[in-house]
Amino acid sequence: MKTGKDVYEVLWPRGKKTVTETACAPRLKSLEGKTVAELWNWAFRGDEIFPIVEQALVNRYPGIKFVNYKVFGSIHNSRGTEGIAALPELLKKHQCDAVITTSGC
Repeated sequence: MKTGKDVYEVLWPRGKKTVTETACAPRLKSLEGKTVAELWNWAFRGDEIFPIVEQALVNRYPGIKFVNYKVFGSIHNSRGTEGIAALPELLKKHQCDAVITTSGC
């Protein structure tokens, strides 16, 4: 909309931020002896990818353990945010130190 001679009102095309950013947790120094959760949305080949990743990590980090994606179910499903909301408690329950997540379209 023109508001005066050669002056135009401009609107920012993106919406207002509604989420406050927080710092990430510090990185683990090693995965040796750690328990790693596997999260997947069941959309594309996670069942093929996770065994490959597991083997590579077992070869590199002695004592590493995995909590299979089947324990957590799909992280993108008809439960909506319910499944994601339950994750912190499930990760604690299974004593997970780290998470590997994959998703497909």
